[in-house]
Amino acid sequence: MKILDRYIAKNFLIGYFITFCVLIGLVLMIDLFVNISEFAEHADLGAGAVMRNIVEYYSSQITLWFRDLAGMITVVAATFSLARLTYNNELVAVMASGVSLKRVMAPIIFLAFCLTGLLVFDQEVAIPRLAPQLVRSHDALPGQRTYNLWFMTDADGALICTERFDENTQTMYKPTIILREPKNEVVFRVTGWIRADEAVYNPETKRWDLKNGVIQRIVQEAGQEEVMVAEHRAVAFETDITPQDIPLRQQEDYKALLSSAQLAELARKRGTRVRDQAEFYLHKHSRITKPIINMVMLLVALPVLVCRDPKRLKSAIMSSFGITGACFVVTFVCEMMATEVFFDRIRPELWAWAPVFIFLPIAIIEIDGMKT
Repeated sequence: MKILDRYIAKNFLIGYFITFCVLIGLVLMIDLFVNISEFAEHADLGAGAVMRNIVEYYSSQITLWFRDLAGMITVVAATFSLARLTYNNELVAVMASGVSLKRVMAPIIFLAFCLTGLLVFDQEVAIPRLAPQLVRSHDALPGQRTYNLWFMTDADGALICTERFDENTQTMYKPTIILREPKNEVVFRVTGWIRADEAVYNPETKRWDLKNGVIQRIVQEAGQEEVMVAEHRAVAFETDITPQDIPLRQQEDYKALLSSAQLAELARKRGTRVRDQAEFYLHKHSRITKPIINMVMLLVALPVLVCRDPKRLKSAIMSSFGITGACFVVTFVCEMMATEVFFDRIRPELWAWAPVFIFLPIAIIEIDGMKT
């Protein structure tokens, strides 16, 4: 690596670290300021317990904030690095030595590509593993929450309902499980239901042990209407729903916390609605397009930032932020439109890739037309 590459790389990494701390710290302080009263609801446990709860909560939330701000952090770090070179008239000296400005951009692009790997790791590994902690509310303590469940679908199409699920004891109270099988691609036929006083999850057998469980079956004989068969004792219920899945699926946007493999598995599940499947495929393709969009934002902003005149530095910074902001807005709008029906079809894959198709040609044109 040449001295110039090391110098530019050092400036970029310093700017990346500073930007990460500033942006993440700013979001953390705003969130803490707004929700400090909810953390204080457990003040009776002592100041140490409250502080520990705050640290545990925000240590996991950082992964979500980094996922959303990774592209902006990279652009701001590049702005910091190139603005310093422009302010000190170092770009003029570099050009006078016969080095192209595209060569100056190379270390930044290479490091940004490597740092994109952190985003991929964050989306595919860190966030899915921390998903149960990420869905916590500010006023909740870990393992001390209860929920009511209504018609949660499992992989076999069964609908799970319960008046109360205790996360601490991993117990469903008064559960009712409606058993179904697919009649066609859209309609399901109810085949029976299970009722019990309690359903306790058994991690060894990976099933729910039932207390006073009863199963009723509906059968249909040839030429006859559906009839109810006698009740039978049920001791366990086998399903892919675990206690860790329940708080996760209680969140409206829980799909964004899943890995690509989990999204693909849920998309293949029977009984999934068309709109839910569209959301699954949107998030699945977004796992690929988001790192690409972050790199495209950088490539669009870099040619604007490489200006040789310090007097044009402010306008160059504003232009780069404007282009980056436009990319953010277009990406957000495309995500909103991905589950809507246009011309009698839902096309989540097209909307997920639309920002890349729009801004990648702009980046290529800007880099090709820049004065080096």
